[in-house]
Amino acid sequence: MSQPPHDDWDEHDVRGAGAHYDDDVLGLRGVREHDASLADEMLEPAPVHETFRPRRRQRRNPVLKVLALLLATAAVVVGGIYSFGAVSSLLPDLSIGSSEPSAADYEGSGTGEILIEIPQGAAGGQIAELLAQEDVVASASAFTAALAADPAGASIQPGTYRMANQMSASAALARLLDGNYREINGVTVREGLWVAETFAVLAEATGHDVADYEAVDPATLDLPDAAEGELEGFLYPSTYEFGPDTTPQQQLQTLIDTGLRTYEQLGLSDGPELREVIIKASIVQGEGAFSEDLPKVARVVENRLDPNPETNGYLQMDSTVHFIYQERGLAGTTDEQRANDDPHNTYAYPGLPAGPINSPGEEAIRAVLNPEPGDWLYFVTVDPSTGETRFATDFAGHQENVALFQQWCQENPDQC
Repeated sequence: MSQPPHDDWDEHDVRGAGAHYDDDVLGLRGVREHDASLADEMLEPAPVHETFRPRRRQRRNPVLKVLALLLATAAVVVGGIYSFGAVSSLLPDLSIGSSEPSAADYEGSGTGEILIEIPQGAAGGQIAELLAQEDVVASASAFTAALAADPAGASIQPGTYRMANQMSASAALARLLDGNYREINGVTVREGLWVAETFAVLAEATGHDVADYEAVDPATLDLPDAAEGELEGFLYPSTYEFGPDTTPQQQLQTLIDTGLRTYEQLGLSDGPELREVIIKASIVQGEGAFSEDLPKVARVVENRLDPNPETNGYLQMDSTVHFIYQERGLAGTTDEQRANDDPHNTYAYPGLPAGPINSPGEEAIRAVLNPEPGDWLYFVTVDPSTGETRFATDFAGHQENVALFQQWCQENPDQC
């Protein structure tokens, strides 16, 4: 929730809601014939020395001529083949996929069992290479041929599959399309979780210890620049399937990569803008109980940040205080908590907090990118048990809503 920056605020402050759970010749004639019309005396030939008497031309055997032509042709062909071989060895291999013949394929359904993990976003060619490397199929080309022949091949889902050794390409494809051979090991990371909560969820679902995740150095992960080396806000909430051998570091990287793909799809590039959006979205995620409220909460954030005499740039969101204390379950905050000198405390400092306060989902990010038009400066969840939230444009209207919340607190004292 938000409230004006009055020093005399003694009532419980109100937050909007708890965290939202729920990859190209010249030829010259040597002899010119004499002109018969000239006088013989003018054309009397010069004496010819015997030494230079021309020989009589002998006619060559036509068979020998043909044989010579054939030999010359053969020499050209052999030379061409040799030259091509020498040159082609210097050219890059432009073959696609496996170097094995396209006809290479096993027969039957194979033997034994082997677990194969199809990564998120893997294309048909990648799947084919993976299966060939593990000797599930004889060649990548055989599997890609099977894919091309079956329109259903495009529906292969990521995950871990129980495959056999040396299967025919068609049999391997059939298994990948049969849900009964897919190992389901899904884990849902809900929107609005803190990093510590995300670690706990991943650990419980995959059999690791929370300490294994805490031991991962963020510097070893491929985080966006917008994260500034911190995980908070960038472990994207979604449902994931991890293979039995997937390490905690690989799991965290998968969450980060999923977020990067989502940001790109939403038109967000890495940098300061992305960081600002994620910070705002984390507040929206932490304050809004329902999807329809998120764009309104995003508008309140923008309105309170804009210069105005009522808020003076203070957001005053309880979700930022709850993040500092890492406490769930209480609807409001105390005076002592709101006085905490932490850079994430939006009661103590104007503007945005020092960083994200949870990992927002796509709806919250979209809300920040497209806030609902309105003049609201305040909101309060008047019934935390149902998530009912009311918005106000001025402090007087907000006070009326706060009274409704206080009444709920009186009836539910252990939750305030």
